Amino acid sequence: MESLLLIVLMAINIAFYIVIIHVIMSWLINFNVLNLHQPFVYQVWSGLNRLLEPVYGPIRNALPNMGGLDLAPMVFIFGLYALRIIIVNNF
Repeated sequence: MESLLLIVLMAINIAFYIVIIHVIMSWLINFNVLNLHQPFVYQVWSGLNRLLEPVYGPIRNALPNMGGLDLAPMVFIFGLYALRIIIVNNF
C-alpha cells in the first residue's frame, strides 16, 4: 500500500512541475524571451497546452472573469497541495 501511495505522490509532484513549467513558459513567451516561431518552443508549448487545457477549462469556467489575469494554474496548484495533504494525512 505504501508503494501505491508513493506513486500517487510522485504523480502529484510531476503535475506540479508541469504546471510550473507552463506558467514560466507563458511568461517568457509574453515577454518575447521565447519565440513561438521556433519549432522546439512551439512543440513544447503546444504539448503543454493540450495537456493542461482540459484541467484549466473547468477551473476557468468556475472562476469569475478577472480580465487578463489567469488564476487557473494557481487554483490547480492549490488543489494539488490540498490533495497531497489529504492523501498523506489519511494514510
